[in-house]
Amino acid sequence: MARPGLATRLYQGEANINIVGRRKTWFAIAIAIVVISLGSILIRGFELGIEFAGGTEFTVPATSNGQTLTQEQAGDAVAKAVHSVEPDAQIAAAQQVGTGADSFFRVRTPALTTAETEEAKTALVEDLGVPADQISDNQVSAAWGGAVTEKAVLGLVVFLILVCAYLIIRFEYRMAIAALASLLLDLVLTAGVYSLVGFEVTPSTVIGFLTIMGYSLYDVVVVFDKVQENTRGLTAGSSRTYAEATNLAVNQTLMRSLNTGLVALLPVGGLLFIGAGLFGAGTLKDLGLVLFVGMGFGVISSIVFAAPVLSALKDREPKIKAHNARVLARRASRSDDVAPRAERTRPANATDSDEVPAFAGTTPRPGARPVAKRNTTNRGGGAGNRPGKRR
Repeated sequence: MARPGLATRLYQGEANINIVGRRKTWFAIAIAIVVISLGSILIRGFELGIEFAGGTEFTVPATSNGQTLTQEQAGDAVAKAVHSVEPDAQIAAAQQVGTGADSFFRVRTPALTTAETEEAKTALVEDLGVPADQISDNQVSAAWGGAVTEKAVLGLVVFLILVCAYLIIRFEYRMAIAALASLLLDLVLTAGVYSLVGFEVTPSTVIGFLTIMGYSLYDVVVVFDKVQENTRGLTAGSSRTYAEATNLAVNQTLMRSLNTGLVALLPVGGLLFIGAGLFGAGTLKDLGLVLFVGMGFGVISSIVFAAPVLSALKDREPKIKAHNARVLARRASRSDDVAPRAERTRPANATDSDEVPAFAGTTPRPGARPVAKRNTTNRGGGAGNRPGKRR
């Protein structure tokens, strides 16, 4: 009978991929990526949106009076107008919102006074030759972003407390530690990608971070539920170590995790690549990126990080450590007892010149007496073969 293919074995949970057994490799990869992410956050920092950094935002139409502006032209025009009133101002790159005749550009600048803003708008109108009512400005204070950050941190703390309480009650504290470690890894990696790519951190980004926390923990809970099922009564006489039972649970839930992640990433990918990339919906870009990256890392970390962390923590527990030692000792004793058939049946002092056994196909026991051969010739009763009768 042909062996089932990899896809069939994956769906049946019989692929037996050694994920937990390679936990040192996964930990090394996770440490390397975390170092890169933290390095980018510390060195490059984040590109804070106007809601967090504060400043003035000018809105310029992409098409007006038959004139079509490019993204670069809009940014240069705003920079020239602002530098006429504030020469040292740092102008951010223009962002296009929408497509076609209704599209427009947003250009963020440092905070300007009301007089400086009006003067810059006048210079911008003269430079572009567009009506003054088609150019707008928006003044945003950094205090608003600080209030958003404070609320987000408060929500994060409350969320983590509730999650820890649930995981401890539902499972145990080691599973809660492993789940939180996976969640923190997901958040750090997502923040590192944001820093490397240079996307602006906006309120949509904060909402996306809160969303991926719930999604990451959902997949971890699914895996841990199967781990708990496989390890229930493990020390009573199971032939598997805790790491092996955990690895079996990961294999049994692997396709469920991948399918769930794929179904979740498809609409988010559409939001990011089609909505923001193809149609130019810039307001969707920040939310789409954080969701896409965070959910992707969440699926991976729940498979190759959360379960190995749990296994490493449980292997330090005295009861589990003693069970693992017993399982390995039984395997070692069984392997020592298995020997080739010739070594089991051949006497230790036998040589090639020893007498061939009397009956072919049998092996005499050591020390057994030789068997005499019977004379079966002339059994018909010849005189030379049987003594005669006395008369």
